Amino acid sequence: MSARMTGMPRLVDLFEQGLDAPICLTWELTYACNLACAHCLSSSGRRDPRELSTAEAKAVIDELEAMQVFYVNIGGGEPTVRADFWELLDHATAHHLGVKFSTNGVRITPEAAERLARNDYVDVQISLDGATAEVNDAVRGAGSYATALRALENLAAAGMQNFKISVVCTRHNIPQLDAFKTLADRYGAQLRLTRLRPSGRGADVWDELHPTAAQQRELYDWLSAHGDDVLTGDSFFHLAAYGQPLPGLNLCGAGRVVCLIDPVGDVYACPFAIHDDFLAGNVREEGGFRGVWRDAELFARLRAPQHGGACASCAFYDTCKGGCMAAKFFTGLPLDGPDPECVQGHGERELARHDRTRAPRPSGDHSRRAPVDLALTRRPPVSACDENPLAGLDLTPTRSKDTAHA
Repeated sequence: MSARMTGMPRLVDLFEQGLDAPICLTWELTYACNLACAHCLSSSGRRDPRELSTAEAKAVIDELEAMQVFYVNIGGGEPTVRADFWELLDHATAHHLGVKFSTNGVRITPEAAERLARNDYVDVQISLDGATAEVNDAVRGAGSYATALRALENLAAAGMQNFKISVVCTRHNIPQLDAFKTLADRYGAQLRLTRLRPSGRGADVWDELHPTAAQQRELYDWLSAHGDDVLTGDSFFHLAAYGQPLPGLNLCGAGRVVCLIDPVGDVYACPFAIHDDFLAGNVREEGGFRGVWRDAELFARLRAPQHGGACASCAFYDTCKGGCMAAKFFTGLPLDGPDPECVQGHGERELARHDRTRAPRPSGDHSRRAPVDLALTRRPPVSACDENPLAGLDLTPTRSKDTAHA
């Protein structure tokens, strides 16, 4: 019997009202990174000299423990390049705060893998955006595929349990879904698929990289068949308009059950919407993170009942919820309008009526070399029978003269 039939509130309804503490939060420890991925949502590369000190970071960890946050999702940048990364990791797990961290694998040596395998409070996600070097390195940089596979090999050899291969879905790697699953099975890893958002440098390449309408359907069907074995992080609730919701929360949890802390302590409602419009406060302010989470005016507005706007009359609104806030914002669509990748086509029609050149730009660019001009160059097709007209196109950064260094 459903919750509605019994009069009991659904879990998703409780989450929409917000919780006393986030279930999990994303924490970007640093903007420093050895790579320059074309779709990096935080435009990482250079370290920000204002980033939280070791003592400040430990104080945030202590606060999260007191608030009974379940786990923290650490990213960057490349978090392992922080000199105090292992110290902070040990401090968090010693205080019973689970840590899930995303890495390109550059510092997952055999010794590091063995250290991670001994810690039951740690989960590792190796970022890989192509099941082949050809597809992955086109977005993440030359040699990044080999680096990721070396990290996977080290984790598997160390007996690490439950580590992940984390994939951002693009039109170039959607044809490789089965290959990703095979790769994960080979190393005893779990596959995690996430959605490409037009955030950070991703705003510049979203038009070229986001899956086509046909690929959205392909992804939905594949996830429907493999949902019990593949994690999605609730990235694809906009696909629910195809029919049945996919496994997961199927809710935009921004400011309700999730948020982001950036390297300088700024707290944003959404990990994919790093912009002043979604800035709620800073952990260095009086009251710390707890004060921001519980008292920020922005979070109060997000936790208020939402009316659905233009999407409210859609038969699928109850499951789709209008889609991703960040995807709408950075493509210039109203927050109460349809997702730009709405599978019913409403977003595409809405985009055609808007001037994309006036879409908001992400706040802050930490790229090591600026500006970065992205050009499409020809490469061999992903597969010989791929009918996608953009198959075979690759995003290769065309660098200007180096103006800044990490």
